[in-house]
Amino acid sequence: MLAIINGTILTMAGAPIPRGTVLADNGKILQVGQDIKVPVQAEIIDATGKIVMPGLIDAHTHVGIMEEIYRIEGDDTNETTDPVTPHLRAIDAVNPQDLGFQDALAGGVTTVVTGPGSANIVGGQMVAMKTHGTVVDEMIIRFPAGLKCALGENPKRVYGSKKMPATRMASAALLRETLAAAQIYLAKQEQAGTEGAKAPDRDLKLEAVGRVLKGEIPLRVHAHRADDIMTAVRIAREFNVDLVIEHCTEGHLIAPWLAKAGVKAVVGPIISNRAKVELMNRSLETAMALFRHGVPFALMTDHPVVPVNYLSLSAALAVKGGLPEEEALKALTINAAKLLGLATRIGSLEPGKDADIIVLDRTLLDPRHRVEKVIVGGCQVIN
Repeated sequence: MLAIINGTILTMAGAPIPRGTVLADNGKILQVGQDIKVPVQAEIIDATGKIVMPGLIDAHTHVGIMEEIYRIEGDDTNETTDPVTPHLRAIDAVNPQDLGFQDALAGGVTTVVTGPGSANIVGGQMVAMKTHGTVVDEMIIRFPAGLKCALGENPKRVYGSKKMPATRMASAALLRETLAAAQIYLAKQEQAGTEGAKAPDRDLKLEAVGRVLKGEIPLRVHAHRADDIMTAVRIAREFNVDLVIEHCTEGHLIAPWLAKAGVKAVVGPIISNRAKVELMNRSLETAMALFRHGVPFALMTDHPVVPVNYLSLSAALAVKGGLPEEEALKALTINAAKLLGLATRIGSLEPGKDADIIVLDRTLLDPRHRVEKVIVGGCQVIN
């Protein structure tokens, strides 16, 4: 049993609680509030003068898959032998010993979504996982967490000289073709056994895409430029699937359209230069524009593009771009959890949720802050 006492608690589910207590046991939060009776057997952390809040969520990374230091040996990000690989699973590439997980914990990030890169039109299945653990299987909190797809410059650059796609038209066509094939696959499965219909042979690719069509997981599409974002919206509407735009760099240019379409977004990396043409209109105001128009969003580092421990700094820069501080904190906690379908487990300090908690010496949005303690599943991993 663990009790964090006397801190200013940002539950992310209500008003801050001054001189409050968080009581946890068996990896779960038991109570949050003032005047809580702390059992004598509880381990006590005195957070007087400190900020206590939920562990942060980085909603798009390549932690454990695109390892730093190791290049060929530790880079399993893109399977550049086929532009359509929905059957690839992030969990089969993640190395829990990647130093990125240590960086995440040092920055107060207790949950990440990690997955394939953006070389392929359909790259594979992403995973939401805790950043503390020995083996992937014990770190997973949702798998699959989405089907990673990509539009824009990357697939054209990787495949255009040798096969489709060489154009944006071909990229969209390949994605449509894959979704249509999965529709047929699911229909044949439903018809199996009726009027002598035979079940189709198992197809791992179409099985993975079928989860998107059945509404079990979202289609998470890498798209920077406004026209690529709208192509993803068009295809998602055509196949009636849940869509999350990854990066959404020019989202501020089309925010009303995204709101009307009911699209969600994971914005970032905010700390970046104009490394390619489709980043020409990057802006610190993207998150603010999405917030103003009611588009649900989270923030990302795209680690190792930006180190995962700079997630809080990314949020501070979004505030510089006009985003209210409270909304910036939500984009790293409860709103990120809602976007990932994990709000019943993480994202806020409430009874019954995972005891993923961080203790700070000052507000998270102050670049001088220090993450003094990190608790994951009720266990102190930084103290």
